[in-house]
Amino acid sequence: MKALAIDTSNLVMGVSVISDGKIVGEMTTNMKKNHSVRLMPAIDSLLKEVDMTPKELDRIIVAKGPGSFTGVRIGVSVAKTMSWSLGIPVTGVSSLEVLAQNGKYFDGMVCPLFDGRRGQIYTGLYGISDGRFQLLQEERIVQLTEWLELLEEGSEKVLFLGNDLPLHQEKIEEHFGERAVFGLAADHNPRASELAALGVEREGEDAHTFTPSYLRLAEAEAKWLANQKK
Repeated sequence: MKALAIDTSNLVMGVSVISDGKIVGEMTTNMKKNHSVRLMPAIDSLLKEVDMTPKELDRIIVAKGPGSFTGVRIGVSVAKTMSWSLGIPVTGVSSLEVLAQNGKYFDGMVCPLFDGRRGQIYTGLYGISDGRFQLLQEERIVQLTEWLELLEEGSEKVLFLGNDLPLHQEKIEEHFGERAVFGLAADHNPRASELAALGVEREGEDAHTFTPSYLRLAEAEAKWLANQKK
C-alpha cells in the first residue's frame, strides 16, 4: 500500500509517505506559518522527492484532531479533497494518539496534551495493556487540575508530551513531583511517519462521510446554541 499522511492539527505541520510498510519520506516544520498556504506545496515537493505521483496513492491518512479548529479543518479538507478526487479512501487518526507514539517505549503511562485555553487541555492516557500500546483513559477536553487529580490515583510514572507543555508544567510538577517525566525537545513534535504507520493498519472511509474530531464545539457554535436556548 502507498499512502500519504497529513497533520496540520496543531502548530506542527507534517507530511509523510509510506510504501509497503516503509516510510520513504517525511517533512516536518514547527513554526507559526500558515498551514493553508504551505501544505499543498509540501505535499507536492515530498511526492516528487520520493518519485511518486498522486495517482499511485492507495490511501490518504490525516490527523483528525483534536487541536486547533483551523488547523484540523485545513488538514481534513485537503485529505477529503484528495480522497474524493483520486477515488481512494481516507483514514483518520487521533492527533493525540499520534503524539503519544513518541512515548510508546516509556516504562510507565504516557500523557499527550494540547492546550485547550482557559485552564483546559486536550488529553488522554496511553500505556501498555494486553501486550500493546493503547488508549487507557479516553481522550477528552478537561480542566488541567481535574485531570491531574484523576492521574494522582495511580503510582506509575507519567511521561508528559506536547509543545504546549511549558504552559502547564509548573502545575504538573506540583501535583506529581518525581512521578512526572517530561519529554525532550524532539519528543514533543507529533511525527507524520507515526501517523502513516497507524493509518495503514486501519479501515479507510468514504470522503463524504468522514468527519474530524474536535472534542468540543467551536466558540461560535457554542455561542449560537446558547443564544438559541435563550
